[in-house]
Amino acid sequence: MSAAAKTDSKSQASIPPYMKAISGSLGGVVEACCLQPIDVIKTRLQLDRSGAYKGIAHCGSTVVRTEGVRALWKGLTPFATHLTLKYTLRMGSNAMFQTVFKDSETGKVSNHGRLLSGFGAGVLEALAIVTPFEVVKIRLQQQKGLSPELFKYKGPIHCARTIVREESILGLWSGAAPTVMRNGTNQAVMFTAKNSFDVLLWNKHEGDGQALQPWQSMISGFLAGTAGPFCTGPFDVVKTRLMAQTRDGEGGLKYKGMVHAIRTIYAEEGLVALWRGLLPRLMRIPPGQAIMWAVADQVTGLYEKRYLLNAPL
Repeated sequence: MSAAAKTDSKSQASIPPYMKAISGSLGGVVEACCLQPIDVIKTRLQLDRSGAYKGIAHCGSTVVRTEGVRALWKGLTPFATHLTLKYTLRMGSNAMFQTVFKDSETGKVSNHGRLLSGFGAGVLEALAIVTPFEVVKIRLQQQKGLSPELFKYKGPIHCARTIVREESILGLWSGAAPTVMRNGTNQAVMFTAKNSFDVLLWNKHEGDGQALQPWQSMISGFLAGTAGPFCTGPFDVVKTRLMAQTRDGEGGLKYKGMVHAIRTIYAEEGLVALWRGLLPRLMRIPPGQAIMWAVADQVTGLYEKRYLLNAPL
């Protein structure tokens, strides 16, 4: 094939968004099953205002001792469902946004375009999927004890119905503002970093017809997933607090919104409390991205090899 033909092919062909969506959904299922216990521990630590847990290991052992091993997988159904839907929307919408910023002649997307595409995908997933699913997940995870019959929420569907009945439909979107900020920032950084690490470490360009080995995808995904937790720690803590709170006996709420929650947590618990749960987030998000990308890259790599040899960035 001539250089001109290759250039023309690169300007026309691309991996369709639906393939990105499928690859993300498969990666989300595997990630959820592997890392749910760490997410439970993170949530418990973020909700702990009395110092009941001394750290990650103590929190995990306390949950197992007092509630049983299965408690580490509390909220798995909404977590797995929400991860699958989230990655489907994230990967698909990011691919669609990138088509807007793609250079019409070269087919390439600049880092600026990747940042904006990632942020847009993060905002969409936060509003459409992440917030309501995480509200249900967190409400289930914060319930303690060995007697499920005494729990307020009997399961994901019952939990969602109870929230709607007691707090209106908007209760399922508690903490939407910090969730949008967290996910938008996370995805802007993650997509840009993942592409950069693929190029720097493996000389892999999207659509070049070459599939990374799973271990290579895991390294790139792991590194790309490390920056977000540091940048978005306060948003994640506030999100968890807002989602977990219910109205008191007088119908009031402790936290009135994102800014009020940040100020209240800082005043009552100190600056460090805004990054509470950071270590378990670092234990969950980078490995989670490693697992997800190992699966997703294999799916898109297979598509590239079969249908889009020498496809564009």
